[in-house]
This record gives sequence, structure tokens and C-alpha cells, in this order.
Amino acid sequence: MAGGAIVGTADTSRIEAPVTMKAYLMCAFAAFGGIFFGYDTGWMGGIMGMKYYIRQYTGLPYPGPDATTAEKDAFVLPGWQQSLLTGILSCGTFFGAIIAGDIADRIGRRWTIIAGCVTFSVGCILETASVTLAVMVVGRLIAGAGVGFISAIIILYMSEIAPKKVRGALVSGYQFCITIGILMANCVVYATQNRDDTGSYRIPVAVQFLWAIILGLGLFFLPESPRYFVKKGKLDLAAKALASVRGQPMDSEYIQDELAEIIANHEYELSVIPQTNYLAQWTTCFHGSISKPNSNIRRTLLGIGLQMMQQLTGINFIFYYGVVFFKSLNTISNPFLISLITTLVNVLSTPLSFWIVERFGRRNLLLVGGTGMVIAQYIVGIVGVTVGQDKGPDTNKSAVSSMIAFICLNITFFATTWGPVAWVLVGEVFPLPIRSRGVGLSTASNWFWNCIIAIITPYLVDKQYADLKSYIFIMWGSLCIISVLFAYFLVPETKGLSLEQIDRMMEEVNPRNSRSWVPHSTFAADMGMTKVSAIEKNSSTEEVETQAAVPSKEIV
Repeated sequence: MAGGAIVGTADTSRIEAPVTMKAYLMCAFAAFGGIFFGYDTGWMGGIMGMKYYIRQYTGLPYPGPDATTAEKDAFVLPGWQQSLLTGILSCGTFFGAIIAGDIADRIGRRWTIIAGCVTFSVGCILETASVTLAVMVVGRLIAGAGVGFISAIIILYMSEIAPKKVRGALVSGYQFCITIGILMANCVVYATQNRDDTGSYRIPVAVQFLWAIILGLGLFFLPESPRYFVKKGKLDLAAKALASVRGQPMDSEYIQDELAEIIANHEYELSVIPQTNYLAQWTTCFHGSISKPNSNIRRTLLGIGLQMMQQLTGINFIFYYGVVFFKSLNTISNPFLISLITTLVNVLSTPLSFWIVERFGRRNLLLVGGTGMVIAQYIVGIVGVTVGQDKGPDTNKSAVSSMIAFICLNITFFATTWGPVAWVLVGEVFPLPIRSRGVGLSTASNWFWNCIIAIITPYLVDKQYADLKSYIFIMWGSLCIISVLFAYFLVPETKGLSLEQIDRMMEEVNPRNSRSWVPHSTFAADMGMTKVSAIEKNSSTEEVETQAAVPSKEIV
């Protein structure tokens, strides 16, 4: 391909090579990065309920067998410590995700993820060694920055290398790995909760090193994203990377056609909004009119909004504060076990999204899933504040069981819809010139709202403050209504389209009509990079040269 012009196709069905097993395996391994996200989300909630950890970080003695109810209730981490320990991770990930977009455009997607693994490991060392709150907080902040790198760029990398027919399913694998990470954290915490030494919390923390080693070393053997090389103007390397990703020889017509489409789309985007300097590369994310679905600002707000709405479903309340919340109800005998069950439901439900995201589409899943969460959370809240209240020996155990059942149903709705689909869409809706920064901003939004929820939740459920108890589920259900409205008015259907076709679709139709849009041309054809265009261009050039060579005749 070196030294020759890259020529594409006008056939919309031939802009991508057939799907190979290699593509599945590469994306499956990349999705492993979700375990960082999930595991780090899962272990802190359990550790904050451990007796040894509470004693070490508060100095309070263990309640004796004859302790009063008030003394037992007082043996908890203060709300401000819970907020700080949980929220500081999200603070680190917020800034890590924003910085990651810049780094990914400079050194590549692969190396940015590897840098995230190294940063994460440094944070883990501090967390494992900590015996004071200050060291734990600093470790959480640094580890969070590493998770921010990984969580943002893994989605970008997977979206850029995954085949369009299965991109939704493969990127959903990232969410599945998040759920596996949460489950593994809960299992390790459950196994160490009764230890009366630092191993009770150090073992769950130290396990994280394994994820960094596996992902960091494995990425040395994966190719760089071909779209990164196109953005950098390194077309030979782009062709080589694309051939590796698609399992085709470099001189394959499939490789030439897809590469031509990526190049043409990139050139088209740059012709619309040129990027002249570093500041312009950021301001480009907010260029255009907010009323136009294809404008950069609309896409940026769509990505930021999707991740915000995903967090406002309240799902991480269950995983961050499940143990603490279930304890506060005084109606559940083993909060650790219930927390483990909810996590298991999350894991077992997510694989269903691999099929339905490609069968029914992204938009439909968000609408149905959001509606299901509204119903489930309202039922949990209403039952909890009526027949499911703590009444000592007279507590209605059937009502409590129904609350747990509907919490699990709520998790199922989330795990099959908003959980994976928000990540899928974030990797799809941005054009190449702003994709890394757009995905970074969207991921930062996820962690920002994650942080806000982590900070305010203890004050919402703590007896010393709002003490909402089950009312909090009515609040989450109400926020899910906003999520449904957001999806209906602003989220387009992207199923079965290449990233470049999604770009064209968002130019031509609004989100509510996007489901019926069908590709009708290629960027390669529009930019004159097809075989027919080249022939026509040569013919017109020869015709002009011939006319110039023939002397003009005067008519007398």
C-alpha cells in the first residue's frame, strides 16, 4: 500500500471485512479492563462494614455481647469518612479520564491503557500499605487516576477495532467485566470479613495487582487502533494495524475499502471544522448549534448526558452502600450475603445484553430498561416505607423479601440495558477528530456523578442526617424517569452501522427517526476516493489535455 493511492468503494456493504474469531478475542481481552472499574467499585463498600476496619480507622472498641442497640449503631465509620473514601476514587478517575483523551491522541490507545495500569499499581501499593486514613485516601486518588485512564480509553479502543455487526455485543463485554469485578470483590470481602487483622482489608486490595499485570502485559501483543494512525497521518501503519485487526492481508480489497472510508471520513470532518492548535482541539468538542443532532456540542452533551443518566439510576448506591444500607434497615440478618446475591444477579443478567443490543437496538433498550427501573424502584420504596418497616419481631418478612426481589429485578433491568448500552453509545457517537476527547469527557462525566452520589449518599441514609431509608429508592426511581425522557428525545439508533455511517446518519436525521435510516453512500465516494471517481478524474484530465493540444479553429 505504500507509495500508491488508497482507493475505496461506493458500495455501502463492502466498507468492512467479514467478522473473524480474532476480532472477537481481541475485543474480549480488551474488555478485561472493566474488571478494574468493577473490582474497585466493589471492595470499598464491603470493607467499610468490617469490624476490624471500623476499629482501626475510628479507634472505637468492639461492641461487647451486652452492648446496647445504641452502642452497636454507633460502631460505624462516620458519614464523612464513608463519603471521602468512596468519593476520592471517583475524583481521581474524573481527572484521569479527561487527561486520558489527550494522552491517547499523543502516544496511542494501547500505551495510554498500559500507562493507566502502571498508575493504578502505584495507588494499589499505597492502599495495601495504609494503616491511616490519609495514606488510604492518597492511594485511592492515584489508583482512581489509573482507572480513569483505563475506563476511558478501553471503550475508545474497543469501539475503533470492533466490527460493526457485533460492536454493541463486544463493547457490552466491558460492562460484563465490570460486573465480574464487582462480584469478585464481594467474594473476597465476604471471605475476609471476619479476620481480626489487617489482612481483612489488605487481601481484597492487593488482589487488584493481578488485573494490572494481566491487562498491561497482554496489551503489548495487541495492535494499535488503525483509526489512531489515520488521525496521525501514518497510513502505512494504519493499513498494517487494520489488516491485523480484521485478519486480512494488507493488499486485500476489504482493507483498502475500509481504510479509504476511515480516511475520507476524517478528511471530511477536518474540512468542516479544522483543528489548528491544542486549544482548538478542545473547543472543537463544543462547536456548532445545540439544536442540530450532528453538531459536535450536541454529541459531546449526548455522551456526557448518557453517562450522567446511567449513574443517576442509582445502581452504584446498591454496590457502594449495599451492606451499610441493608444493615440500617434492621430487617436483614446477613447484609453481606444479600449484597453478594445482588452482585451475582448483576453478573448473570449482563450477558443477555450481548444478544439483545444487536437484536433490538440501543435506543429501544434504554427506553424499556429505564421504564422497568422506574417501576421496580418505586415498588421497593413504597413497600419499604409501609409494610416493610422495622417492627422488631413483628417485621413483615414477606415484605422484606419482596423488597430484595425487586432490588434484584431493578439490577437486571440495569445490567441488560443502561449498564452496557451507555458505554456502547459513547464509543460510537463521536467523529474521529474529537473521539478521544469526547469519550474522555463522557467517561469523566460518569465518574463525576459517581463521585457526587458517593459523597451525598451517606448523608441521605445516615440516621444523623436525612435518614431516608427506603425513601431513597423513590428518589432513584424519579431520576430514572428523566433518563427515559433523555433517551427518547436525544439518543439515536446506531445498531449495525460503522462509525463512519453513524456520522452520516446523525447529519441526516433526528434521533426519533434514526431507527429507519439506511446507508446510501460512502464517504470515499463523496470525497472522490473510489475507483470510478479516479477513472472519471483521469478521463476529465486527459480530455482537458487533448483539447488544449488541438488548435482552435476559427469559423469564418
